[in-house]
Amino acid sequence: MKLNELAAKLECPFEGDPNLEITGIAGIKEAQSGDLTFFSDTRFRDALQQTHASAIIMAASETAPAGAAILRSTTPYVHFAGAITILAPPPKYGPGIHPTAIIASTARIGAGAHIGPWCSVGDDTIIGAHAVLHSFVSIFSNARIGDDFFAHSHVSVREKCRLGNRVLLQNGVVVGADGFAFAPRPGGGYEKLQPTGHVIIGDDVEIQANSSIDRPTTGETRVDSGCKIDSLVHIGHSCHIGENTVLCAQVGLGGSVKIGKNCILAGKVGVVDHVKIGDGSTLTAGTGLSSNAPAGSFLSGGPAVDNRQWRKNVKAWNYLPELIKKVRKLRADVDDLLPRGKDANAGAPSESAPGTTALDPR
Repeated sequence: MKLNELAAKLECPFEGDPNLEITGIAGIKEAQSGDLTFFSDTRFRDALQQTHASAIIMAASETAPAGAAILRSTTPYVHFAGAITILAPPPKYGPGIHPTAIIASTARIGAGAHIGPWCSVGDDTIIGAHAVLHSFVSIFSNARIGDDFFAHSHVSVREKCRLGNRVLLQNGVVVGADGFAFAPRPGGGYEKLQPTGHVIIGDDVEIQANSSIDRPTTGETRVDSGCKIDSLVHIGHSCHIGENTVLCAQVGLGGSVKIGKNCILAGKVGVVDHVKIGDGSTLTAGTGLSSNAPAGSFLSGGPAVDNRQWRKNVKAWNYLPELIKKVRKLRADVDDLLPRGKDANAGAPSESAPGTTALDPR
């Protein structure tokens, strides 16, 4: 594709030969002649000067390396994502149902659907137009799924779940598994609380591989529109995830957790049951949260504290071994200065145990 054609599709002003042929896309370090790349992170400034890319998407304030064509953008990363779709579009799947697929007679499948080998679609299920179900996808009874649904192999969408438009589920995702709810019996053991609720997922949600979203005993578990959920994430029953929130790999949410809009929970964050997190909050990797967090919180550590305090705490930990040595030395020095023995303590009553002093922390 010529540079001017690509710039027009991306709606970016450009600098350079309009007839320059763009043949591929690559990272700034790997790009070769004919490739398009992008620059948005100052940590890669050295790589920018050394790149062999023919064209670069970058901000208007940045200086381009000699000889490279430029597409100017206020959001280079976003426009690079658009360029990927243009220059390396995902594969298309033609309509049709594989002969090994099992579709209930009462199910309704929209126009243009592609249903692969060994899929199953249950009774009274509705799937919108242009759905793609790869092999071994299971859609249980009474599910409702919008247009442009895309499910990679081994996805399961359980009974009565509701999915919006343009939902993308990567391999092994389970939507609507039974919530982890058991009532202890008086004599021992547990009684399972059979779930009757369902999961609701909004539009434009993507869920990465092997993540699970539980359905509740009653009511709903909800993931609002625009959310992005990474691999190996567990969302407990009755949770509510606000719009455009991002949950990174191995996040675990207890039951009835409420997360606001535009939040980020980085890898391995754990949140206790019934906790509420306000809009625009960020929890850094490995944070453990057991109490409510107001909007705009920036938390780290476990138990979670404000990120600035956590950084001070971590810095202090580095000095802890040396601090312990100093305390031990000071204690020994105090012991040497204080009188000891029967004669030295004559007439001076003490509540200290034999061989210690009142100032001895041992």
